[in-house]
Amino acid sequence: MTKTVDARGLACPQPVILTRKAMVDSSDVTVLVASATSRDNVQRMAERSGRQVTVTETEGEFHLHIVDHTGGPASGVGGSSEEKSQTGADGQSGGPLVLVVSDSKMGRGDEELGEILVRAFFHTLGEVEPKPDTIILFNAGVRLAVEDSTVLEDIQALAASGIRIMSCGTCLKHFDLIDRVRVGVVSNMYDIAECMLAAGKIVTL
Repeated sequence: MTKTVDARGLACPQPVILTRKAMVDSSDVTVLVASATSRDNVQRMAERSGRQVTVTETEGEFHLHIVDHTGGPASGVGGSSEEKSQTGADGQSGGPLVLVVSDSKMGRGDEELGEILVRAFFHTLGEVEPKPDTIILFNAGVRLAVEDSTVLEDIQALAASGIRIMSCGTCLKHFDLIDRVRVGVVSNMYDIAECMLAAGKIVTL
């Protein structure tokens, strides 16, 4: 029997949290959300967990039908197979390298210098090893992923090389930038927390 989650109007990351709980109890879940951002967050989480997702839109609302064809209600919930394979027995050792960026400038002091440094950093990042597996942008750091960003081309090149770029959706909404994102995904605090806790190493810029 289908389990229904009505997450319409709920703030991030509640739609994702409620959906994950429902997926533990049922292999057939229908989720109702009212925004494209919530739709994308729920769909991304479910697909990373190995579920098949079908999305339909009705009168401006989104219905996501999430089905597990692999082996029972709890199958795949709790992180992607890639994340699990990279994470050691202690939950950290051997896990992915995560870069966390909380500002559009680098360092404290002169703002113009900070902008120069952040441009140099992201341009250099494509040439050094090891590269991060994921880059998380939050607070003013989300400005780096939008149109007119001075490092947009460099971040797009990093994304094209396979690096996951995650921008905090709440932060983008706060700065009224959500429609200007040009690279990566608009994420939520549930995904961000999960990614950071599964990391083998976190580097903060």
